[in-house]
Amino acid sequence: MADKENSLRVTRASKRRAAEGLSAAEGSQQHPPVTKKRAVLGDISSNILGDRNVLAGPEPQKPKRSRLKKVKEAVTASATVTAIRTLTAEAVESAAETEKDIDAVSDDPQMCPAYVADIYEYLRSMEMEAKRRPLPNYMEKVQNDISTNMRGILVDWLVEVAEEYKLIPDTLYLAISYIDRYLSVNSINRQRLQLLGVSCMLIASKYEEISPPHVHEFCYITDNTCTKEEVIKMEADVLKLLRFEMGNPTLKTFLRRLTRVALEDYKNRSLQLEFLGYYLAELSLLDYGCVKFLPSLVAASVVFVAKFTVNPRKHPWNSTLQHYSRYKASELKECVLIVHDLQLSRKGGSFVAIRDKYKQHKFKCVSTLQSSPEIPPSYFEDFEK
Repeated sequence: MADKENSLRVTRASKRRAAEGLSAAEGSQQHPPVTKKRAVLGDISSNILGDRNVLAGPEPQKPKRSRLKKVKEAVTASATVTAIRTLTAEAVESAAETEKDIDAVSDDPQMCPAYVADIYEYLRSMEMEAKRRPLPNYMEKVQNDISTNMRGILVDWLVEVAEEYKLIPDTLYLAISYIDRYLSVNSINRQRLQLLGVSCMLIASKYEEISPPHVHEFCYITDNTCTKEEVIKMEADVLKLLRFEMGNPTLKTFLRRLTRVALEDYKNRSLQLEFLGYYLAELSLLDYGCVKFLPSLVAASVVFVAKFTVNPRKHPWNSTLQHYSRYKASELKECVLIVHDLQLSRKGGSFVAIRDKYKQHKFKCVSTLQSSPEIPPSYFEDFEK
């Protein structure tokens, strides 16, 4: 009996399992199993977007805009674009007109970019002090035995002395400043003019040079026409006149800065323009007519002539140079014409030391450059900054 019941249970269970298996088979034929794939990065992005679209449902239809409203929006957008373009053009033009800060762009710590404006402000005030300025007409009022031509010969010879002993340019400019200041007060005879020249060069060398030449070397360069005792005595006289205040702004002081300003117009550093400025500056030392001008004005005039020589068709002066030099083109006219005449050998043609010096290749042979014989009068007309 028990075996019969067990067989019935087994039979019923088997039938139930068979029925469940048949249903599953039919369901698999209607709905085949989905094979699961591993998603990659692109599939993940696509699936996420797809799911969002499904969840979001059908996209709601946007209300149709009237034709008049579309036209108004198009006009507004066009006006906005025009206004933006106008403002952009004005900004670019304003930026172009803004003067470049020459001092701020310097990466040389010796140029003292943080203090250079104050330094040159002080130098400008110093050069105007009466005690540091020679008399503009000392040849007529003080001197009786020497002439402007003798002064020119002395300056030309001192250029050779500076070349012989490899002195820096600042020494030469400072020595000539001492000579003019001494001659503004003391009358001397022509035999002592060379003695004054070497004594002033000795003082300037001691002030500027690391290893200045000795007294006997300056005596030697004069072919021993000046004794050591005479040089020392004249040195004491000059120092007494200067009150031992040997520092003084010179033409070279201001030319150094204005040359940097002028070179900003060139993509690459123009050594030709730089050496041409130095050449014209030394030529200006020869002419007694430049004594009456402030060193800063002569430096500005030298830059004017140098730029005119390099490119005579372009106006040599601009608002940036006017800003940094503080001179208008009209204020430079008299000095510019003197420097230009010196360059063309209309004045000082007999002095050859400076011209020979700048014929060398290391100075780009700038003394051989030909300049236009006339500067257009329009270049001396002032313009607004």
